[in-house]
Amino acid sequence: MIRITETVVIPYEELGFTTSRSSGPGGQHVNTTDSRVTLLFDVENSPSLTQLQKMVVKGKLRRRMDKRGVLQVSSQVFRSQKSNKDSAIERFVELMRWALTPVTERRETAVPRSAKRRRLERKRHTADRKRQRRPPDTSGEY
Repeated sequence: MIRITETVVIPYEELGFTTSRSSGPGGQHVNTTDSRVTLLFDVENSPSLTQLQKMVVKGKLRRRMDKRGVLQVSSQVFRSQKSNKDSAIERFVELMRWALTPVTERRETAVPRSAKRRRLERKRHTADRKRQRRPPDTSGEY
């Protein structure tokens, strides 16, 4: 069982894994072993998630999902398949935890007096600087 949050636990049986060849350098060994691991999790048909949780996950992680509603998390950081599998599971837990964490509403607060004072001082300073750049008034009136 994989614990995502206090209320969400996903059994290992709901996860699928595929392997493929990693890209990048690595010599002859990389050309013969399938060390990249892709974790597959069917969000749409998961009995572990409620309908609301499925909607939230599909909304926040839609770029990592295919058209059938299957979440895909790949890892090719390590040379060993086992390490990449563990890394993919870790990343999956992080992503799901992030997706299922409710967004806290921003409480509006008053602008602090010091911030208002600084803003008005900057405005006054800018106005003075611009006033000093102007040519002197030579209209002839005294």
